[in-house]
Amino acid sequence: PRSVYTTGKGASAVGLTAGVHKDPLTKEWTLEGGALVLADQGVCLIDEFDKMSEQDRTSIHEAMEQQTISVSKAGIVTSLQARCAVIAAANPIGGRYDSTFNLTENVELTD
Repeated sequence: PRSVYTTGKGASAVGLTAGVHKDPLTKEWTLEGGALVLADQGVCLIDEFDKMSEQDRTSIHEAMEQQTISVSKAGIVTSLQARCAVIAAANPIGGRYDSTFNLTENVELTD
């Protein structure tokens, strides 16, 4: 299956979902799919999920719930397919998993 790997530390909400930018040659707005769109019908692997900002983590909710990415920017209104499995890895606090604590206590993620 198709797979896309990204890191939470370097990924932004736009890099995970989709972004709009102006083409330097044509001066027209163009749409560029992010990791979840590129992984359509495959797997998106996100490493260092714990290092992502809360806003960036929130941006992938639509993709995981609806399997689509909605875009409405610069006059471009569309919905992109993001039918993929998301596998996210997070590092434990202190670099070592402590089996006497539960997952929430081991990995620093907000609710």
